[in-house]
Amino acid sequence: MVSKRALNIPFEPTKRVSPRITIENPRLHRLQQRVAIASILLPIVGTGVAIASLWLIGLQSSIIMLTAICYTFVFAGMTVGLHRYLSHKGFATSRWMHVVWLILGSMAAQGPPINWVAVHRRHHQYSDRPEDPHSPHMSEQGALKGVRGLWHSYMGWMVTSKITNPTLFAKDMMRDPLTVKINKLYFWWVGLSLVIPTVLGGLITSSWVGALQGFLWAGLVRMFLVQHFTWSIAAVCHCFGARSFNNHDDSRNNIWLAIPNFGEGWHNNHHAFPQSPVIGLEWWQIDIGGWIVRSMEFFGIAWDLKVPKRSLIKSRESRSA
Repeated sequence: MVSKRALNIPFEPTKRVSPRITIENPRLHRLQQRVAIASILLPIVGTGVAIASLWLIGLQSSIIMLTAICYTFVFAGMTVGLHRYLSHKGFATSRWMHVVWLILGSMAAQGPPINWVAVHRRHHQYSDRPEDPHSPHMSEQGALKGVRGLWHSYMGWMVTSKITNPTLFAKDMMRDPLTVKINKLYFWWVGLSLVIPTVLGGLITSSWVGALQGFLWAGLVRMFLVQHFTWSIAAVCHCFGARSFNNHDDSRNNIWLAIPNFGEGWHNNHHAFPQSPVIGLEWWQIDIGGWIVRSMEFFGIAWDLKVPKRSLIKSRESRSA
């Protein structure tokens, strides 16, 4: 066989096809829609039932405390585990803590960890641009543009958006067999997040009523609160609040969301220094998630914290003014 070189035919290297941002698979898209709708509706219905039950069985103080504890652990799993650790590699930790954060993050019922990380990294790469999966700044015109944008960024995107390609945005996680195994058990972790408070509620109160209240309040109401406080960041903190840094997007700091969101309300800070596991950059900016990471560092179970130096923060602020 005569080679191309012998015939003086120019060599044409094989073109490398870049992976697509989203997965074009109608079947997977329909499955994602069904899971998203179920994860949205179940906590809403459960919260309605819990509120209605107050007239019949009341609410014991021990169940309120149990709900607060479950909220703290699960929201920490989202903000410290899924967000600051897994998405941004803001600190290093041991292998067993890696597993703990994956499981707690899964219990937030916001999708499997690999998918969550892929969506969040995509959000940062294309923040408030067309490929951002949940920006409130939509291209549609009209009187309701702002309302539609807020709805889309709050929860509408979970039903309408295509699946973010994890092989492009979360390749590091997909290469880790242990992470993939825990990710596959996502629905088991979500179920466990409802079973645990049900059992604890029954044991604490020594009654079936306590078990039911544990399921409703520390299970479904807690899930509702974690989800909606998390979703508020994408919507509210890209529309309302202060801007300390010019991040070439519309991220904002919102003090009213900082406490229930464990510091995630300092969203403009986060977009300025996304790798920092401490988001409250000023002494007065309450950042419970950052305090958790600092506590882990103190006890030697977190290290290599990528916190920006004070001089860098000030220089970025001055350039933003």
